[in-house]
Amino acid sequence: MKLNRSILITVVFGLAAVVSPAARAQGVTWRIDPLHSSAQFTVRHMMISKVRGVFGGVKGNVVYDPKNPAAASVEATIDVTTLNTGQAKRDSDLKGADFFDVKRYPEMKFKSKSVEVAGPDKLKVTGDLTINAITRQVILDVDGPTPPIRDTQGREKIGVSGTTKVSRKEFGILYNPMMESGGVAVSDEVAIEIEAELFRN
Repeated sequence: MKLNRSILITVVFGLAAVVSPAARAQGVTWRIDPLHSSAQFTVRHMMISKVRGVFGGVKGNVVYDPKNPAAASVEATIDVTTLNTGQAKRDSDLKGADFFDVKRYPEMKFKSKSVEVAGPDKLKVTGDLTINAITRQVILDVDGPTPPIRDTQGREKIGVSGTTKVSRKEFGILYNPMMESGGVAVSDEVAIEIEAELFRN
């Protein structure tokens, strides 16, 4: 059975009217600004104090639509060679084979799998974190994004903060000398905090 040409045209334009709002709803791509972004970690030493360190060189992209946050996606890398705890000897040890082994694995990677709205200006981002070529699923508790503003260069920018906790042993970082008291020198649990500024791509 042949469709009347006018009916066919009507059907085509009707489908376009339905599809086009979804197409227009696709998120905007934001690029992480490595000059104003960092990844920080905190780990207990000898169970009596905390050691803090920071990584620079955070890069990547975020696709985000404020009308549909659950459709957001994140891909990011962290330059592990930038590790800095404020002590050169400790930094050298942490970059060595017992810890991050930066000669073999100079980058960490994160790729989101799903995003869930967790409250006003709060998201839960589930994704794959890769450290030392080992990938594990983690959940980032994210504050933001902030309302957009323009920087001194006229770029539109937003900010986000994210936190999570991971087991270093699950990523192959097994350094575990015992102390005389029976405790371990470095705790297994590591707290991670991300601070990122993003500009519109």
